[in-house]
Amino acid sequence: MTATFDVAGVSIPKLGIGTFGMNDEACARAVAAGLDLGYRHVDTAEMYQNEKAVGEGIRASGLARDDVFVTTKVWHDHLADGILQAAAEASLERLGLDRVELYLIHWPGRTTPVAEAVAALCKVKHRGLARAVGISNFPVALIEEAVAAADVPLAVNQVEYHPYLDQSKVLATLRKHGMGLTAYCPLARGKVLEDEVIAAIARRHGVPPATIALAWLIGQDGVIAIPKSASPERLKDNFRALDVSLDADERAAISALADPGGRLIDPEFAPNWDDPVA
Repeated sequence: MTATFDVAGVSIPKLGIGTFGMNDEACARAVAAGLDLGYRHVDTAEMYQNEKAVGEGIRASGLARDDVFVTTKVWHDHLADGILQAAAEASLERLGLDRVELYLIHWPGRTTPVAEAVAALCKVKHRGLARAVGISNFPVALIEEAVAAADVPLAVNQVEYHPYLDQSKVLATLRKHGMGLTAYCPLARGKVLEDEVIAAIARRHGVPPATIALAWLIGQDGVIAIPKSASPERLKDNFRALDVSLDADERAAISALADPGGRLIDPEFAPNWDDPVA
């Protein structure tokens, strides 16, 4: 399968290392181990409070800077014009980088209108602090607002996506605008590891269930996945998804696992989500 998704002037590796919940030396070690295995995409955020460790892990890998695709995100209380750009500068300082490949609005804001936040986001790209910009946790209506407000192409919308959560409305909207979807929580907090439908497919391919769930995601046009693991063995299992091709029946069986109650990440500040497709 194609290992990258080209959008908005950047080439995004379809499988990345998620770092939410990892900190300090453990985070730096996981990032360095993943890069050593062949990963070339690392995802972090100011809210994760691990950007410094992520930067240390990247440097410990010994890879050239241009060989690593780095994504970070601005928290929803830093979206006003001026404040957002300062947050981007602070993220770069913590990472020890002069720019990131992708800078995202982490969640829609409660007090800053989408149009103002996206205009501020676009200034981050214009200033060269990020090669591309995008959004995260935006439902269809807010994707449309963001695209209308942007004066540069938006690269992705990073959202929860796994076999139990239908995201077909969001995905269709992103494809209409030439954007990608980055799937966080792609293993549904480990639920896919216990699923018999996925396990049966995994046995046929001779790989772990996590590999199959990730192959299902990144086999979709424009979908990127960022599973998190601090375990070198699991990092290796996840990376094997790049070598797995599922047939139409296998893909359909996994897609059929979608559940109207499948969403796992729903904080009190979340936007109004799109209803699942009936």
